[in-house]
Amino acid sequence: MSGNATAAATGPVGARLAPWRARWHALGLRERRLVLLAAAVLGTYLVWLLAWQPAWHTARTAPAQIAALDAQLQQMQALAAEAAELRAAPVLGPEQAAQALRTAADRLGAQGRLQLQGERAVLTLNGASPAQLRDWLVQARTGARARPVQAQLTRNAQGYSGTIVLALGAAP
Repeated sequence: MSGNATAAATGPVGARLAPWRARWHALGLRERRLVLLAAAVLGTYLVWLLAWQPAWHTARTAPAQIAALDAQLQQMQALAAEAAELRAAPVLGPEQAAQALRTAADRLGAQGRLQLQGERAVLTLNGASPAQLRDWLVQARTGARARPVQAQLTRNAQGYSGTIVLALGAAP
């Protein structure tokens, strides 16, 4: 057994460690204890840094992330329910869709002018507020089953100006 220990000590690794062993044995008992204490502190810090701290950080931030993801999930489910409701809604005839768009455009007043061109409708805006535009788009989608296919809008101090082209009918 001591032959194996001597062979290991004289191998290439043992030769490289020999100066360190000599230094270690040259240290007094107090210095050895201080070096061991420093190594233990360093080892503890490394375990904290590499293993414990990332897990602790994840455990602290996970509830907020879960709450945000739950809110996002609820929003997506609401949008999916709205989409299913729109798909299940009965198909409107061209006259009913045109009348619903006219009614929605009348609510815009002087800020909006509607032109019907076959299966398309063109809304021309002049200074419509963001809330008016949003409400009109919701009414056009739900009331007339129309969907925007093109928009050229600019925002200025009075609101939005430009045109929105909508496709009428049930085609997606």
